[in-house]
Amino acid sequence: MRLVRWTPDDLVRRLDDVVAVYGEAMGYRPDLLEARRGYIATHVRRPGFRAVASLTSEGHLAGFGYGYRGATGQWWHDQVHRALNAQDRQRWLTHPFEVVELHVRPPAQGHGLGARQLRALLAVAEGDTTLLSTPEADEEKSRAWRLYRRFGFVDVLRHFHFPGDERPFGVLGRDLPLPPPDAS
Repeated sequence: MRLVRWTPDDLVRRLDDVVAVYGEAMGYRPDLLEARRGYIATHVRRPGFRAVASLTSEGHLAGFGYGYRGATGQWWHDQVHRALNAQDRQRWLTHPFEVVELHVRPPAQGHGLGARQLRALLAVAEGDTTLLSTPEADEEKSRAWRLYRRFGFVDVLRHFHFPGDERPFGVLGRDLPLPPPDAS
């Protein structure tokens, strides 16, 4: 497995693969995936955009992650901004890097790809803090939740509902930069 940094053009060229991995990992219906395709294509032009991908030896996409600098006027940022009090807005939203997507195909999960992708993405992130949202789940059973906790993410909002999605989400954050990986 090879971890690579992607430019915006790299991600757009592989958009079909990105949407397929996203759909597999999130279990979304095909109609929702078509809507996501348009969002992803516009995200690549946001300031501070960074992306990584895990490719098999044959060049197949096993996973990907991307994010950008969060700012007023961006849908996710504005939803979270409205839900936070003034002190938490100052703490988390002054200069954030938002991890927008981080996914690994289900058959490839459990082998450290998500952790490698997250570390690589946050190593090149611009910002003082980083934020992400993930569906609420049993933290002991959810690979995503265990990953984010291992990386030091803390609760910013819990059981938050984004418009258009009936599931509750946790919004998690941590300071940047990441400490170097443990040399042991």
